[in-house]
Amino acid sequence: MTPTLTPRDLNRATLQRQLLTERVKDLSAVQVIELLVGLQAQDPDPPYIGLWSRIAGFRLDDLTRSLDDREVVRATLFRGTQHLLAAQDYLWLRPLLQPMLDRWQKGGFGRFTKGLDLAELADFARELLRDAELTRPELGRALTERWPGRDPVALARSVQGLLQIVHPPPNGTWGRHGTTPFALADRYLARQAEAGTRERAGAAGESEARRPPAQNLLLRYLAAFGPASVRDVQAWSGMSRLAEVADALRPRLRVFRTETGTELFDLPDAPLPAPDTPVPVRFLAALDNIVLGHADRSRMMADDRRKHVIVEAALLVDGFVEGLWNIKRQKGVATLTVKLFAPLSGSDEDAVAEEGTRLLRFAAEGAETHRLRFAPVGENG
Repeated sequence: MTPTLTPRDLNRATLQRQLLTERVKDLSAVQVIELLVGLQAQDPDPPYIGLWSRIAGFRLDDLTRSLDDREVVRATLFRGTQHLLAAQDYLWLRPLLQPMLDRWQKGGFGRFTKGLDLAELADFARELLRDAELTRPELGRALTERWPGRDPVALARSVQGLLQIVHPPPNGTWGRHGTTPFALADRYLARQAEAGTRERAGAAGESEARRPPAQNLLLRYLAAFGPASVRDVQAWSGMSRLAEVADALRPRLRVFRTETGTELFDLPDAPLPAPDTPVPVRFLAALDNIVLGHADRSRMMADDRRKHVIVEAALLVDGFVEGLWNIKRQKGVATLTVKLFAPLSGSDEDAVAEEGTRLLRFAAEGAETHRLRFAPVGENG
């Protein structure tokens, strides 16, 4: 009989694999990004918050240095959204995601590129970027010189899906907003590609090196987000037709079911902590993949809370989404507002305040004054 897992079972398993039950002390920022198969990076600051929530003693420079050293890259990846990914993972994952990104380009910008030869667009953009980095506006203007009357933003964004493009720092580093630079990944990561081939050949072994990339992706996902269904992997990655990938791996995987009968897969040696395992309060990064990385998000939150975590960063209490948070600065004062879906017990509120104070010291270190306030979800500000 196939074992059944409750939402709380799944909650504890995923939180432990996501390093949210206890901050790690012996992993670098790059290693954590590898373990999590990337971090959501639509904006510059959230990846830093995500790593701070998982690594003891994490400092801003720990990630910024990894970006500067090209150990980590920022690019359009899963679901057509910006992610940080370890450079060695980018090299094999980005080609695997190409069919999904082709659909992303067509769905988001197809009406703007109707009638264009997309292969010609990609080739022309590659020539523009062959020996130089260009910002998105610069690239868009150059493309409209070739195709007058077209939307420059849509053309440049299309290139993000059609070509293997990365966005070098200082773009994507703490507090740095502005125009996004474009660089060809094969040019930017040439040294990493050469070194990575040697390392994988020596360390991975022949069987792993020859495993299809889609199988590698599914196994890495389960290590970070499992146990999970095929639909969960597809929701996280944006890819389709992964059922056949799971079936090919089935003899090597454990199989469970949810209380509603959905089939779940997992690695044979992956941890399954007890459902009553204590979990500390955690302030998640905005759009953290732990709240986006499953089709069925009942392991993390009630269904009516899903829409809120797309807008504001989530607060975990006892492992589940119980609130939202934001930090606003004004005249030297940094205020952390915690918006709750329902009142907390006195001890839980104290734990939120304690962790929130630590968050302010990290994320608003330069502010003269730190303040924390509680409010109900739905209140403005």
